[in-house]
Amino acid sequence: MDAIAARNDGAALGISGLLQRIETRNYIIGIMGLGYVGLPLALTAVKSGFKVLGFDTDSYRVKQLNDGESTIKHIAAEAIGSAVESGQFRATSDFADLNEPDAILIAVPTPLNRHREPDLSFVENSTLSIAKAMRPGQLVVLESTTWPGTTSEVMKPLLEASGLACGKDFFLAFSSEREDPGNVEFGTATIPKVVGADDSASRKIACALYDALTVKTVSVSSSSTAEAVKLTENIFRSVNIALVNELKVIFDKMGIDIWEVIEAAKSKPFGYMPFYPGPGLGGHCIPVDPFYLTWKAREYDVATLFIELAGQINSAMPHYVVERLACALDERTGRGLNGARVLLIGMAYKKNIDDMRESPSLKLIELIEGRGAAVDYHDPHIPQLPRTRAHAELSGRRSKDLCATSISSYDAVLISTDHDAINWKQVVEHARLVIDTRNICTRSGVSAPNVVKA
Repeated sequence: MDAIAARNDGAALGISGLLQRIETRNYIIGIMGLGYVGLPLALTAVKSGFKVLGFDTDSYRVKQLNDGESTIKHIAAEAIGSAVESGQFRATSDFADLNEPDAILIAVPTPLNRHREPDLSFVENSTLSIAKAMRPGQLVVLESTTWPGTTSEVMKPLLEASGLACGKDFFLAFSSEREDPGNVEFGTATIPKVVGADDSASRKIACALYDALTVKTVSVSSSSTAEAVKLTENIFRSVNIALVNELKVIFDKMGIDIWEVIEAAKSKPFGYMPFYPGPGLGGHCIPVDPFYLTWKAREYDVATLFIELAGQINSAMPHYVVERLACALDERTGRGLNGARVLLIGMAYKKNIDDMRESPSLKLIELIEGRGAAVDYHDPHIPQLPRTRAHAELSGRRSKDLCATSISSYDAVLISTDHDAINWKQVVEHARLVIDTRNICTRSGVSAPNVVKA
């Protein structure tokens, strides 16, 4: 209680006192959600000199982290162990401790429900937990991607139900995560952070905190504006990926290779940015976030035709890939998918990571097995499939060995994720048929007659 009392005394110093605490690192950061966003953020804060208290509902994950173990493959255990041993990082499942941090950064999931509507239950429950323990002077920042207005319309009333006033007794802001798991060029500390708040005090304190954590802070006028920035970033990618996916289908009918087209088009030094087709969208952001805006737009009686069309095109890609697979098998065996054995390479939604969120590979297995085929998978980063909400029946399946004998035993190999650890030459040499959705065979210099692009 002495420590908490000391924090309350500091809050009485006002904004200047809080800014001074940030500058001198006499400021404790709490992070709710220790997954693909929260854990890198926690380590960044520790590296920047802050003490960090991490909160997570998964007690097993909390134990692993406190034991110095990594819960995410591309994050080194040494970094976690060092943070724990230094006393600068501790994880907990006790949300009563939320009164200890000076700032609480929320990095929890914002999924869609089965009707493609926003599910804010994780954000709401986190906010209610904070409200129960809130003390004067605390800063609360939502990092989870959501619809414009969530911070002000959903979180603020819940927090003010504590009896404290926003902008006076506590501070509230939005600064969405920009994590790109597995990206070796950009990490949490080297990606500029957009920060928005609805009052100047909250904006000033939040910007000061992120100035201490990241290479650059971009301040915007409101939390809704910052929420809209994140959606714009992801919708931009969704729409452009949909465009090249549609072009892939069109050009294939014309006998034109979309990959060759893109390589030539990107030689133009202005007015063009390359995007690449694939078997469907994966990850938490791009398949999900655009629909947060389409849902909110209905409140204003505004149609979001362009965004929804992009979603339809991208969602159709697994079906297109399966049709290409079935046709290629029919040409070679005369029986299509029924009774075939297929090896799917790659369960992660993108290469070199162990993140399966919204992976198109899950849908591909569902569709292929629905056509009477048997599917195994190989992924060097995912030895066993975890339970997912949409494909719980696949949980527990284990990655198969990728050797010459194994590869040749399948009727077809379907490449869904182009991991660097795969020996693509071996795959092409020993497979009867290869369906390549990532153009990795050509890019690896091992194109052959048994390779079909999809």
